[in-house]
Amino acid sequence: MRELRIHGRGGQGAVVASKLLAAAMFREGKSVQSFPAFGVERRGAPVTAFLRVSDGPILLRCEITAPDDLIVLDPTLVEAVDVTTGLKPGGSILINSERSPQEYTRLTARYRVATVDANAIAREHGLGSKTQPIVNTAILGAFALDSGLVRLDSVCEAISEDVPRPEENIRAAQEAADLVRRAPGEEIAHV
Repeated sequence: MRELRIHGRGGQGAVVASKLLAAAMFREGKSVQSFPAFGVERRGAPVTAFLRVSDGPILLRCEITAPDDLIVLDPTLVEAVDVTTGLKPGGSILINSERSPQEYTRLTARYRVATVDANAIAREHGLGSKTQPIVNTAILGAFALDSGLVRLDSVCEAISEDVPRPEENIRAAQEAADLVRRAPGEEIAHV
């Protein structure tokens, strides 16, 4: 079983990202579990979503405290909150950031780090507004290619069925898959 935690801010689509990723993995015959954790929400407040994926039944019904992978939709959360709490040694972190993975030296010393500028991609495709882009579909395209846990085609199929303006969102996911960056010497999974 692999466990994933998604960190974002209200309005960025963290909860929808978790649901879309679960739908894509389910299409591939996996058992999945997706759920959010949040309090009194408002746009911009920190939000966490969780996802479990397995080839067999999933019996756990609790928050994920020791994830294998992280997706960070807002790069300011890396400094504002300890997003790596409980992340397994050598775990993977995908950050929505214009910065290169090497610039996250505190993280690259302990984890595999990848980045993609999902904000720019979302803006380019008219997803959200210029000041508050909705980055969830773009980051999922990058995650598909970077993680090897799910095929990009499955992510795009889930987007086409569950997201308004599917064409723009699919193009954003595909572009992000092409632009995801890993630290030198680390391979992209390429499913």
